[in-house]
Amino acid sequence: MLRIAMQRIVGLYTQRILIPTTSTLMRGCSFATYEGIKGFHSSSHGDSNPRPMAPGSGPPTTQVNPLSQPNVGGILKHQIGQNVSRKDKVQFLVTTLIDLKDSKEAVYGTLDAWVAWEQKFPIGPLKNVILALEKEYQWHKVIQVIKWMLSKGQGNTMGTYVQLIRALDMDNRAEEAHQFWVKKVSVDLHSVPWQLCRLMLSVYYRNNMLENLVKLFKGLEAFDRKPPEKSIVQRVVDAYEMLGLLEEKERVLEKYKDIYTKTQTGHKKSKEASVKKKKKSEKRRQTSASDSIVGTMDDT
Repeated sequence: MLRIAMQRIVGLYTQRILIPTTSTLMRGCSFATYEGIKGFHSSSHGDSNPRPMAPGSGPPTTQVNPLSQPNVGGILKHQIGQNVSRKDKVQFLVTTLIDLKDSKEAVYGTLDAWVAWEQKFPIGPLKNVILALEKEYQWHKVIQVIKWMLSKGQGNTMGTYVQLIRALDMDNRAEEAHQFWVKKVSVDLHSVPWQLCRLMLSVYYRNNMLENLVKLFKGLEAFDRKPPEKSIVQRVVDAYEMLGLLEEKERVLEKYKDIYTKTQTGHKKSKEASVKKKKKSEKRRQTSASDSIVGTMDDT
């Protein structure tokens, strides 16, 4: 019933009809309260086939909004919204968004209604909503939620940019991811975290946007930023080779050859440490078994 009520609210919102009960429902009112609201809403709009009044019966009785009463039947004894937890509200929004059609107006209307009762913008719960949508592979809805947040001046962090670019890439919108990168991120290459740079290089590489890949890497080199791992260098080397820029390929290999050496050395040390740990564990087990045998012999 709560989902049906939400769908009615979203439909009325998109038609730009103001319904007094929208924010109250979004505050998490009980089902009993909602039944009272529904009856009030139906009565206030009138019956499509009104019955004729009997002569002398007088004017119709004025309908009273149950929400205006401080305590109708004990339903509104406590503040509306206290009976629904934050977790339930997040799950309710996730379910509603998944069931909605891919319409910007419908999604934005749902989000506007959901946050209407909040005193502060609920950035934390919305991040949980985005994570839940990612788990359901609802990349288009993830994009819409993040863009709605950004349109409200909220969520302008590198973490949000990572989520948006990844969602655009998964939604096969690499060109849009590139445009967002150019507009919002590329102006600060000296301070952009390598996590975000790595993601964008990967987007360029997977979508055969090799010119953009090498341009981004050169921009990072201009700020003397050294790639932290071999995989980044390898993508750049491959891109130069596919573009036929063999001299640039050799330059990069020579410049960052220490990364390859460190990687190989690191793997070797890790393997040696694993072997030593295994031998040490076996030695302990043998010692424990010997002590047990000696103890048994002493008892006899």
